[in-house]
Amino acid sequence: MDPRELPDEELWLQMQDDLYDGERDAVCAAVRAALERGHGPSTVLAAGLVAGMDIVGADFRDGVLFVPEVLLAANAMKAGMEILRPLLVETGAPRIGTLVIGTVKGDIHDIGKNLVAMMMEGAGFEVINLGINNDAERFLGAVRQHQPDIIGMSALLTTTMPYMKVVIQALIDEGLRDQVFVMVGGAPVTESFARQVGADAYGRDAATAVELARGHMRQKLAS
Repeated sequence: MDPRELPDEELWLQMQDDLYDGERDAVCAAVRAALERGHGPSTVLAAGLVAGMDIVGADFRDGVLFVPEVLLAANAMKAGMEILRPLLVETGAPRIGTLVIGTVKGDIHDIGKNLVAMMMEGAGFEVINLGINNDAERFLGAVRQHQPDIIGMSALLTTTMPYMKVVIQALIDEGLRDQVFVMVGGAPVTESFARQVGADAYGRDAATAVELARGHMRQKLAS
């Protein structure tokens, strides 16, 4: 059905359903329809895209959806965000927080990290994605430049995950550690390892990472 013909409440539900199914073109059509009838970009983001990704995240966490389906949904969300992003910038719409994320030095795996980045953006974070193979100085430079609330580090290899401690120690040495909430994740990473290297949180999957990040921002704003 043409999204332009739907009442508002049905339009939001349709946008969420299309996002869940990974229908990029349908999501974009629904976003444009919402904007055409006068809804602000912040409203479209919250009621359509973020609400849809919340459902995706919950079903991913509960084992209803798997990585390929979540990637499709995240790409559909990203397509909708490409329409909204310039409008959000124009209106100065508030973001929930800022996240710098990257795969650590020596590791070139990025599917999981990119999934986290897309879901974080869908949750309302401004995301600076550093890509793969990042040394400590690149993380430090991003902290100085963007002053993020959160740093996320990813590793898929047991040989590269110890480098997370190198980055955290560099943050300490530069007096930046207290300014950021450090989250770590990746297939070989565990809760115990996260504690050992001095991270603040361990995201076992993308949905958990989003929940932890949101929880941190709630605490930060309340303090």
